[in-house]
Amino acid sequence: MKILDQRVLRGPNLYAARPCLLTILDLGELHDVPSTAIPGFTDALLALMPSLMAHRCSPGHYGGFAERLRDGTYMGHIIEHVTLELQCLAGTPAGFGRTRRMRGQPGVFRVVCAYKIEAVAQEAFDLAMALVGALAAGQPFDLDAPLAALRQTAERHAIGTSTKAILQAARRRRIPYFRVAETGNLFQLGWGSRQKRLQATMTGDAGNIACRIASDKQLTKTLLKEAGVPVPGGSVVASADEALRAARRLRGTVTVKPLDANQGKGVTTQCTTPEEVAAAFEAARKFSRSVIVERFIEGHDYRVLVTGDVVAAASLRRPPCVTGDGHRTVRELVAIENGNPARGKGHANILTQIPLDDHALQALRKQGYGFDSVPPVGVPVTLRGNANLSTGGTAEDVTDLLPGDTRAACVRAAQKIGLDVAGIDLVCRDISRPLAEQGGAIIEVNAAPGIRMHQYPAAGTPRDAGDAIVEAMYGGDDGRIPVIAITGTNGKTTTTLMAAHCVRMAGLRTGVTTTEGVYIDGRRIVSGDCSGYWSARTVLTDPTVDFAVLETARGGILKRGLAFDRCDVAVVLNISADHLGLEGVNTVEDLARVKGVVASAASRCVVLNAEDRHCVRMASRLADRVEILFFALDPDNPVLLKHLHHGGRGAYLHDGRLVIADGTRHQVLLRAEDMPSTLGGHARYNIANGLAAAAALLASGFTPERIAAGLASFVSDGRNNPLRSNVFDVRGVTVVVDYAHNPAAYAALSCMARGLSKGRAVGVITAPGDRRDQDLEAVGETCARGFDEIVVYESNNRGRGAGECARLMLDGAAASAKAPEAVHSRLDGHEALRHGLSLCQPGDVMVFACGSSLNEVVEALRESDPASAQKIAEQAALAGA
Repeated sequence: MKILDQRVLRGPNLYAARPCLLTILDLGELHDVPSTAIPGFTDALLALMPSLMAHRCSPGHYGGFAERLRDGTYMGHIIEHVTLELQCLAGTPAGFGRTRRMRGQPGVFRVVCAYKIEAVAQEAFDLAMALVGALAAGQPFDLDAPLAALRQTAERHAIGTSTKAILQAARRRRIPYFRVAETGNLFQLGWGSRQKRLQATMTGDAGNIACRIASDKQLTKTLLKEAGVPVPGGSVVASADEALRAARRLRGTVTVKPLDANQGKGVTTQCTTPEEVAAAFEAARKFSRSVIVERFIEGHDYRVLVTGDVVAAASLRRPPCVTGDGHRTVRELVAIENGNPARGKGHANILTQIPLDDHALQALRKQGYGFDSVPPVGVPVTLRGNANLSTGGTAEDVTDLLPGDTRAACVRAAQKIGLDVAGIDLVCRDISRPLAEQGGAIIEVNAAPGIRMHQYPAAGTPRDAGDAIVEAMYGGDDGRIPVIAITGTNGKTTTTLMAAHCVRMAGLRTGVTTTEGVYIDGRRIVSGDCSGYWSARTVLTDPTVDFAVLETARGGILKRGLAFDRCDVAVVLNISADHLGLEGVNTVEDLARVKGVVASAASRCVVLNAEDRHCVRMASRLADRVEILFFALDPDNPVLLKHLHHGGRGAYLHDGRLVIADGTRHQVLLRAEDMPSTLGGHARYNIANGLAAAAALLASGFTPERIAAGLASFVSDGRNNPLRSNVFDVRGVTVVVDYAHNPAAYAALSCMARGLSKGRAVGVITAPGDRRDQDLEAVGETCARGFDEIVVYESNNRGRGAGECARLMLDGAAASAKAPEAVHSRLDGHEALRHGLSLCQPGDVMVFACGSSLNEVVEALRESDPASAQKIAEQAALAGA
């Protein structure tokens, strides 16, 4: 067995609306070998992984997958289930999977598995292959070591419990988020200009100065005292002698702690003797150069969570404790407690394991015990002087007991420090009474408070602290900017730029992805084909973007899935033969399913071409959950007419005017010839693109006046829309440069050229070499029928030999019955362009299908027509071509 290709589909994709791992797997010698053909295979697999019995599979009940194994199923299907179960055993459960044979490739399967953490999924798949391969060969397999390694991978990439609670709350509120790095707890919530950052429980609104204040306990006390908040008296010391003098001045029991540590590190409470103070100072010095000695506040330890301007939760924190049974030592009792599944290392679980360290030993000695002491039956033994959950403590919810004065003091403390989310530590005898009347005090303010104690208290009412933090960050907002996603076979880039231009004209900062680059507020920041996942993510993570218009191409969907869980408006322009025979997309119907991923992601509206049968088919499965807007060049299109008759919205062309229909109201936007991109109304494909853009903008809430103004001012030239119907005058010949590369595009261009020409229409044509033979032949036939003369050249042969692409296009041209003398071949693009111009007279129109950039035209004309070359070069430079 071997992996031919593997892709991490991070967003909605062709197989599921969730992230999936896609693997193209060659089973090799195990092709057509079912589980029943290998003696003992099923029993060995179920003995090694008994939890596979829970997989329901197609039978739909417990043990369903085991039935499939005993009835006989193929190895690709088995690897899918083992991959999913290994992720579950590693602590990252995943349940969705699908395995299918690859058409026309014997022994090759497409295996799709959902995942929570992609690194775990990839490692699990490799392990599944090794495990299944070994059992299929009749060999034993030791799962313990690799499964332990898989669990370590899961732990390295795991999200902390507090962060997970916040993200779950964000998901419930439909707020999108990205993990900024593969590991760590830094996330972006929301998109564009409405994004906020979150690290653990610290938001991006927590200023650096506020966090530094909170980490300086003495400065915190000074500011809180200034705000009228009760705090314990004390001072900062730098030596043991100073600590002793400070303790004497306080005349009573003291607490000694580091100035700037957290999670209770180095804190010693209830120090009464000089020896205890000295020992506590040394313990604190391990975590900070400066140490605080302060008055010990008698009472219980409480944590109050402040989010925004409210108290979201409050907990009574209890130090880690075990209860004697008269037989076991303290060490053994702690080991038993640490075996509790709720306890884990660090912050991975809802409770933390209890450490047996110097602090625990000091706490035990105060009670007359050591690690190997055997406490009497029923006697509680405390193992810490503080009650932090991070050192093994537990918590009980007391939110409803807080009096108004205490709530106000906690909120005032957070605001005085400057924190939007804060953990307020206070000590008092009875939390239900005001602090002042019992001598209670706030002892610390924490900038990144853990919320496990509130989400999962050992007693009392659980509080959704994660949701409280999200509420403070966003209120009722979902953190999303408007997103229009545009797909189809032809016209995607132009329609995307048209719509984005209209949005910018309305005063909004746009983020745009196209096959020419990524644009932020009109400025190109990345060049190249940027119509996939990472480019869309570049836009959605940019903090300046108010509105995103995303060209979303087939390749990006297949390679990584969508970068967004949903968009407001999806546009499907058309679906025709292109890129067929690549990546499992063999038919136009296959291609329609890929484009349909974008339509399925729409949350508000889908704009569809009423004149494209594949688009019309999409409408039937989408209409029950989103609004459909149709567009058409033909105002009498029956699909459009029926839609409008029933009060639907859309856009159409009538008597040379673009019209939008909003329910029963039909309004003329502008004349088609007033759109510069339509070349006087002859480029009907750009009229269609304008109708699609208008419908998408109408669905996004733009007024007809703004839409019309934007379409009337959008120019499809070498600066604003390179290689998309860019028009130049070369010695009286109108030269149209376009990135056509499939039959449908060439048919539209030839129609435009004939309408625009005062004489003849000449095509200089090419097509990429990764198209099928029949597709290249179709290009030649289409162009030969559409143009008076054609010149065939080659660019981007993509693996084909020199002359092969041209030969296939020439064969297609011959099939059109075009006179042989009207069909020419020049393999070099520069020569083809010059030869095409030589065939033209002033008044003719020549379409040059450019395979790379406007610089290709510049170089071809540099010697024969330097003035035209210079003019085109200026536009190419402005566009960054």
